[in-house]
Amino acid sequence: MKLSMPLVYAGNPRESADQVVQLEKAGLDMIWVAEPYGFDAPTLMGYLAAKTETVEIGAGILNIYSRTPGALLQTAAGLDNVSGGRAVLGLGASGPQVIEGFHGIAYDRPLTRTREIIQVLRAGLRGERLDFQGKTIQVPLPEGEGLGLGKPLKLLNRPERADLPIWVAALGDKNVAMTAEVADGWLPFLYYPEKAKDVWGEPLARGAAKRSADLKPLEICAGGMVAIGEGPETKALLDFMRPLYALYVGGMGARDKNFYNQLACEYGFEKEAKEIQDLYLSGKKKEAEALVPLEWLEAGNLVGPASYVQERIAAFKESGVTNLSVTAASDNPAATIAQIKEWVS
Repeated sequence: MKLSMPLVYAGNPRESADQVVQLEKAGLDMIWVAEPYGFDAPTLMGYLAAKTETVEIGAGILNIYSRTPGALLQTAAGLDNVSGGRAVLGLGASGPQVIEGFHGIAYDRPLTRTREIIQVLRAGLRGERLDFQGKTIQVPLPEGEGLGLGKPLKLLNRPERADLPIWVAALGDKNVAMTAEVADGWLPFLYYPEKAKDVWGEPLARGAAKRSADLKPLEICAGGMVAIGEGPETKALLDFMRPLYALYVGGMGARDKNFYNQLACEYGFEKEAKEIQDLYLSGKKKEAEALVPLEWLEAGNLVGPASYVQERIAAFKESGVTNLSVTAASDNPAATIAQIKEWVS
């Protein structure tokens, strides 16, 4: 298994990015840089490229709406060049609140758009001219739109790699099946290893059956907080994850359109999912956090004695995870990464 982690920052991402140098030396294989509606990810990724030497630098994720396919191609190819072939392009639909509320773009046909963008990106990375007339993507603009002067163009620079990895963040059946068919990697969220096959086994198999032989096997990146230690004080660290789970299950999206709430239901937590959402949307966030099932927190994170953490690593690997993503809850994150790296190798 590879070992990765999300770039976690509060206020100043540059300070957190500077710490990646030590994590790289400790054995970190990949760093993921998020872009919800804060600082843009590519700027930080370029900064990381200049500061590091071996760690892969992933966008986790860029949404498929706010940049054109051409802009995504430029960004991915540019990052791959300045990093010396270490860029990973993570894509996702994000959600209506961010896309329509922050970017002012209609949240329309996310599955089709994702598939078509990947097709355009693959062609562009191969050095081909962008000439694609799909259901959501048209480059150049078709006759009768704009000034009618557009013509197929290709990237001026030669991409570092034609097979730059493209990952997709997906939860729903159709999106997961599409990811298993056309992407290099899959980014699930709030992952429960022992229940992953029940929730996603069928769509993963359906997509894999259509997968091109030209693509390598699908990689999967999932994980959670890691804390190694004995006693109840270590287990108590799981409470730090409650606000995150409650935010997504309770408040990320509208009452009738929340992908993470639906995921909680599919895991078997229907009663808790409804109660968490009711409380969260009524402003009772602490009460909502208290209802996040401990079972889910324990399964989705790696918190406890060394032997238990090793058991959780084995569970993630057994479920198909090829890239373990962790956030170290310790005074010495580099030492924690070094220990986990030894166990996943």
